[in-house]
Amino acid sequence: MSLILALIRRDLTLAFRQGGGVGTALGFFLTVVVLLPIGLGPDQALLQRLAPGALWIALLLAVLLSADRIFQQDYEDGSLDIMAMGPMPLELVALAKAIAHWLASSLPLAVAAPLLGFLINLDPAAILPLALAMGLGSVALSLLASIGAAVTVGLRRGGLLVSLLILPLYVPVLIFGVSASTAPGAGPDIATPSLLILSAMALASLVLSPLAAAAALRSYLK
Repeated sequence: MSLILALIRRDLTLAFRQGGGVGTALGFFLTVVVLLPIGLGPDQALLQRLAPGALWIALLLAVLLSADRIFQQDYEDGSLDIMAMGPMPLELVALAKAIAHWLASSLPLAVAAPLLGFLINLDPAAILPLALAMGLGSVALSLLASIGAAVTVGLRRGGLLVSLLILPLYVPVLIFGVSASTAPGAGPDIATPSLLILSAMALASLVLSPLAAAAALRSYLK
């Protein structure tokens, strides 16, 4: 456990020192939220109806921007080889790096999304459901991103390929995330079942993603 925490602290320190991935993701997210009302026009009812889906799409694309950085730098400088030969299994290494990516990129976006939602007329009653859904969904997004990052770790400029690999896996998270973000009283009560399904997705990703990512990394490190 101490090794996992040390690796998470290391990755967080590097992420905040470099700032590229985190800053790019936050800047992209803010740009989408600011430009969306300009593109859709002054129709407040339309903005309120589209706000949860627009925030989810912005979150998903912003996470994708930093997905290829999860393993790339460690692979290029040889740190990943040292980690693979260390006492910690490669599955736990992959899990620790996915958690660090979630803490550095996905979680700040998930926290900021309900607050920035006021810029696109988000229903105040939808803030809590949206925050809960994005908190759960962002866990699955970072864990699934680690699979794509591991598959393309040996490829230069593999960012586009990461997006193509991960997007099909993100579709269920997006569908149930938007469903869980509905404001109470806005329609049928589908928020609770959708939150439970999102929780199941996050737990399944927590178990399966490190195994898949470690298997992909071993194929490059042989």
